[in-house]
Amino acid sequence: MAYFCYIVQCVDGSFYTGWSVDPVRREKQHNKGTGAAYTRLHRPVHLVYIEEQPDLPTAMKRERAIKTLKRPQKEKLIQTYQNKD
Repeated sequence: MAYFCYIVQCVDGSFYTGWSVDPVRREKQHNKGTGAAYTRLHRPVHLVYIEEQPDLPTAMKRERAIKTLKRPQKEKLIQTYQNKD
């Protein structure tokens, strides 16, 4: 089973980072108000970054690492992801 780290951008421009086995479903949960408390107060959100991880411990470790990044570093990560297509 694959796990994913993801970043959603909130309506106010802030970022929320999490992990999930289905980031698209998780985005819908955040927008319904059944996701994290932070996104309940800052919705709607838009999925802007997805990174696949091989297992749950790795996904959780990567989530923590992304959360420690400064905003410009997160923006660069997101831009690189969006330009890879």
